[in-house]
Amino acid sequence: MITTTPMTRDGSEALEARLARTCDEIGREIQRIVPAPRLQALLLGGGYGRGEGGVLATPAGDAPYNDLEFFVLIQGPPRLNERRFGTAIHDLGHRMTESLGIEVEFKIVSLEKLSSSGPSIFYYDLVVGHRLITGPPDILESCQHHADATRIPMHEALRLLMNRCSGLLFAAERLRRAEFTRADADFTGRNIAKAQLAMGDAMLATLGQYHWSCLERHQRLAGIHDSWGQLAEVVAFHQLGVEFKLHPYQSNASRDELKAVHEDVCKTAWAVWLWLEERRLRMPAVSPLKYGGSVNKCPETAAIKNALIRLRTFGLKGVFSPFVFRYPREALLNTLPLLLWAPELVPANAAWLSQQFVSPVSTWADALAAYARLWERFN
Repeated sequence: MITTTPMTRDGSEALEARLARTCDEIGREIQRIVPAPRLQALLLGGGYGRGEGGVLATPAGDAPYNDLEFFVLIQGPPRLNERRFGTAIHDLGHRMTESLGIEVEFKIVSLEKLSSSGPSIFYYDLVVGHRLITGPPDILESCQHHADATRIPMHEALRLLMNRCSGLLFAAERLRRAEFTRADADFTGRNIAKAQLAMGDAMLATLGQYHWSCLERHQRLAGIHDSWGQLAEVVAFHQLGVEFKLHPYQSNASRDELKAVHEDVCKTAWAVWLWLEERRLRMPAVSPLKYGGSVNKCPETAAIKNALIRLRTFGLKGVFSPFVFRYPREALLNTLPLLLWAPELVPANAAWLSQQFVSPVSTWADALAAYARLWERFN
């Protein structure tokens, strides 16, 4: 476990003090909401928890940019704790979001859940890089299996890439709008930067070389010696992603400028996607359409459990389908390539998309809305 006092690499003392005061205030509020015997710990994760939070330069001085991601460890089943404490905790998040000007999020988990869960990028980042707000210093001793990056499975690398390419998809919708606002430009630029970083990160996770620090990850990525044709592009994009992560900015680029960058990043992202799937599923290079109709994308999941999850997610329609034993995230993996990399084929494949989403779609906009609803639950 690492211990970091600063929450940014080079933020001003005023910014660090502001973030520290926020953490202290949140710590007091959480202890007021959750009884001491039940509260196991409060951790700050994300970039600020790892000491690499974004520093936004403004006329008034350095300001925070990334979300503040807090993990509230409460003894007992997380779902029951969500029912008991969730409203008060998430109300606190809304108040702090308004006060700080950036998103403040809380995830209710338990030490037992962390200890029993399998390896993932999400848990690796939390265990090896966090700031302890309240709780014993050795609270995560039973979770050290998450601290070995070589244990991160390849489907976790694809999940990371899927989520960041989903950001590219949502940015594509902004680029299509009749009116392109400054907010749209900022959203698009931010999601392009996240995808630039994720392409290299997904490759490192696939190769067992992932690291909590984005700076260390870039060094490792640049040190890979491989003849793969797109590697140089991935390294160059990753450098831009690292720079944005540490020193973000609000883009005011034009639609045409962002569209050109978006297209370049999308092209490389599809190459990385196929590179990863060749190693994960032994899948040869295919078109976005053929990819969606090929093998099971979530072979690590259990068939019977998948059927129960589909019943809970889609109702009886999800059970009476050819995909009854498939995990719902597979629909996202199947359809994202078509929506992002071959949108012109959507109308001709509307019936197949409707089957995937268990919801009728006829246009790209319909499919995007269905995708977004499912992504919110299975990202």
